[in-house]
Amino acid sequence: MKHSAEDVPLSMAKARVYKSGHRFERREPIDLRPGPHLFVDDFLIESSANIERVVNVPRRDASVPNPIVTGKEDGCFQPYMTILRDGQTGRFRLWYGHHTEDFNAGRSRLGYLESNDGIHWIRPSRVLDSPVPIQFGVSVIDKGEDFPHPERRYAFGWYMDGGLKVASSPDGFAWTPISAQPVVYHNHDINGIFFDVLRKRYVATVSVYRPGETWSGNRRITMQSHSTDLISWSTPHHVVVPDPTVDDGETQFYAMDGYLRRGDLIIGMVKVLRDDLKADDPPDPPEAYGIGYTTLAWTRDGDTWTRDATPFFSPNPEKGMWDHAHAWIDDQLPVGDEVFLYYGGYARGHKVNRFEERQIGLVRMKKDRYVSRKAGPGIGRILTPLLTLHGGSLTVNADAHGGSLRAQVLDENRHPVPGFTLEDCRPVTTDALAAPITWKRSLGKLRTKPVRLEFVLQNAAIFGFELRNRE
Repeated sequence: MKHSAEDVPLSMAKARVYKSGHRFERREPIDLRPGPHLFVDDFLIESSANIERVVNVPRRDASVPNPIVTGKEDGCFQPYMTILRDGQTGRFRLWYGHHTEDFNAGRSRLGYLESNDGIHWIRPSRVLDSPVPIQFGVSVIDKGEDFPHPERRYAFGWYMDGGLKVASSPDGFAWTPISAQPVVYHNHDINGIFFDVLRKRYVATVSVYRPGETWSGNRRITMQSHSTDLISWSTPHHVVVPDPTVDDGETQFYAMDGYLRRGDLIIGMVKVLRDDLKADDPPDPPEAYGIGYTTLAWTRDGDTWTRDATPFFSPNPEKGMWDHAHAWIDDQLPVGDEVFLYYGGYARGHKVNRFEERQIGLVRMKKDRYVSRKAGPGIGRILTPLLTLHGGSLTVNADAHGGSLRAQVLDENRHPVPGFTLEDCRPVTTDALAAPITWKRSLGKLRTKPVRLEFVLQNAAIFGFELRNRE
């Protein structure tokens, strides 16, 4: 007898919503390894004063020829996608949901494009041979050139026959199913897979449609399952669930995808659906309904996810634009000092003219600038919990071009450490992704010693900091 994800008892234990002041269960001192450490939540904030948390909304850029993948020219039907960059050629590779020859609303195919810059795509597009029939879904993993089984270097996940199906490929073009049956059963037709490099396991994100005690009717909610071989999977658990204290109306969570590791965090993108709302009043056409926007989510342990109730990316407010009804980010790709955010846009509503009005666009943002902690004219302070710094130097991702930012190191008793005080710190007064924090002494002298960091800001914003090995 098969068991389906929607039959798992509903639990909020691993599905959280960000709320300021949440108390973390953490062992101190916290070991901080080299790499970026972001202030998306309060995990690295013991206390703060005169500081505002600001979600950094990506801005549309007229220089990007959106939509970059179209319904008419490129056959985009379901704007679920994967964008990878080839390590040898540097080319961007895009897989997306292409319509079938007979425009079957319940089936799709794999469309494929390449680009030299991730913005302008080389046409015509290709339609790849499908491993078996595909309902929806375009989730591709590249295991890398060093993967010991090159014939299975790529993995592809999609929805069909009541659940997640997976295929493998040596090149991302020709696919072979690894199982005749779904590997995870679930009743809503959206899913995806990614590889968690921190925990060395695959993660399936699956959508289910089910009732709940705190909402009326059925809602789409999000679950995850883990595997080490893409065949055997753990019992799915809930990671994104409606919360009546913060979610208005008929809030549903269509999917979560676009995962990107940043230090000890994995950042995901949640597709929020409001079918009880309309893009325009009166709607065009009269039966049009549904808007969709994107919120942030993140995990520190790979199991428990926290989502932000504040929208991260919303539909274009201008009527008649191609992304006026929906703006669902589906993939993130670091490119130089930026992150490319690829999203699906709908023009007028959830089910309107789906073969032409569901298309793919791009917005860009500076690396790691999802959320800032901002101070105005008054002095703002951020104090971390007790930390062990496994690094020789420190940089900050901050915008202090109209003000200043300094930092100091405090000992276990919260006393400034000589040589690392505010007076010893050279102020940061620029807008930079990696502005050095320099004191009279080298931070490497404090390796393995329990300390706190205190950041002091005025007319400035900090997004995070980075520990580096070198002094």
